[in-house]
Amino acid sequence: MHLKIAIGQINSIVGDLESNSNKILSCIKEAASKDIDLIVFPELSITGYPPEDLLLKPHFIKENIRYLNKISKEIGDLVAIVGFVDEKKGDIYNSAAVMRNKKITYIYHKIHLPNYGVFDEKRYFKPGADNKLIKIKDLFFSVNICEDIWADGRERMAERVLKKADFLVNVSASPYHIGKIEERKRIIGTKAKRFGIPIVYCNLVGGQDELVFDGRSALFGKDGSIIVEAKAFEEDLLIFDLGAGKKAKRAMPRVNPVSREEEIYSALVLGAKDYALKNNFSKVALGLSGGIDSALVACIAKDGLGRGNVLALSMPSRYSSVETQKDASLIAGNLGIKFREIPINNIFSSYLDTLNLHFKGVGPNITEENIQARIRGNILMAFSNKFGYLVFNTGNKSETSAGYCTLYGDMAGGFSVIKDVPKRLVYELAEYRNKKEGKDIIPKSVLKRAPTAELRPNQKDQDTLPPYDFLDRVIGLYVEQNKGFSDIIKEVGHKDIVKKVLNMIDSSEYKRRQAPPGVKITPMAFGKDRRMPITNKFTPS
Repeated sequence: MHLKIAIGQINSIVGDLESNSNKILSCIKEAASKDIDLIVFPELSITGYPPEDLLLKPHFIKENIRYLNKISKEIGDLVAIVGFVDEKKGDIYNSAAVMRNKKITYIYHKIHLPNYGVFDEKRYFKPGADNKLIKIKDLFFSVNICEDIWADGRERMAERVLKKADFLVNVSASPYHIGKIEERKRIIGTKAKRFGIPIVYCNLVGGQDELVFDGRSALFGKDGSIIVEAKAFEEDLLIFDLGAGKKAKRAMPRVNPVSREEEIYSALVLGAKDYALKNNFSKVALGLSGGIDSALVACIAKDGLGRGNVLALSMPSRYSSVETQKDASLIAGNLGIKFREIPINNIFSSYLDTLNLHFKGVGPNITEENIQARIRGNILMAFSNKFGYLVFNTGNKSETSAGYCTLYGDMAGGFSVIKDVPKRLVYELAEYRNKKEGKDIIPKSVLKRAPTAELRPNQKDQDTLPPYDFLDRVIGLYVEQNKGFSDIIKEVGHKDIVKKVLNMIDSSEYKRRQAPPGVKITPMAFGKDRRMPITNKFTPS
């Protein structure tokens, strides 16, 4: 006997119950026309994931259940599994409803609730307590939700059920970060091999605030290998045939593997695009300095939103070189995006004329540098207010970590696209983007030029920061691996420099707390992953 299965890998919008439900119904209608026996949707596909404190609103829970019931009335002979929030006696559950012939035949409650990193499920949900087998044709399957398949040996009942199942369906909303895809494949593959059954894995796709869900829903064979895989970073309706006797038949070729750089770049494009569009912005503006960071963000903006929806502003000052000004114009031309040059010298001089009356006796310092950054931030926000642009911030993780950025200046914006991208990775992604295009969209001069903010004569980033290779390594050890001072010294040496870097990181928490949200691509991003106090006198040792 063969079972025809579809995975509805949809891009939900948190809180848009009607739109999400319509997507589900559209997929169900298409599946029915193709004689599908079973269609599966992601975790919390009706509400979107993560709904966060919307879950504390009783009317939100009631509405999501109303939409579930509405969907169930449209279900014919096929079986549909849809993620939603269930409510029982005042408690709510992360749930999956199994529906057929206009009825909800079974509701599974998620047993293992993640409460680490970006996950706060114990804040909202009660854990489920049971699982059971569901019959379809002459086969039996079980359902679980995301973390349930990552948990290892903590729930005997589920394991007993799985040993009697012909296959397992796991509905997930598993966010992307570097290394997550390989880890996910290893864990799910291990479970398939352990229980000797195929696993139908359905993942969410799309951007939600700082999170990106990469999709890549898949059918895992009982030997743990991937038999067929859905698209990465795109919506997809994946259809395949599950054979009797716990054997899976390939119905279409597996998606070709992608490079690390392509994977990361795709996550950034999807995250930036969805943040803009889901928040009702169709066009974006950014400051294009002629440097590597803004060049990369311009590429991402163009690839996500289209060249006609991107405005790049070059705002040179008396310290901006002819070379960077030319490169800014060249990058915009190569991308075909809109470009304007607005010199800030007159505005800057006006500021100085006003303030110098009050600054007598105190020489120039970082104040004058930050004024330039804030003038640029004001101009960008003026274009945002006047014309409805979302401003894309262009700061990277290395700068944000060390506090090498200006509040209300270069930190201004609605979304910080490369906020979680270390400087060295910025270069790698820029080179990838050029390679993808087959020509130098980002000029070689930009890739080779020493990084500079151009806020004072002959300024270089390395006047203030250690070399980025070293800085990024320290950030990785301290921020992403939570290593202490002595452990970092053992790995990289340079005690005095490390001490300075750690102090810069710790003393800049107040800046990061005021930064715009941005795409998470590392295992430990600033924000929900890392919640440090602003007022903090602890010294790493």
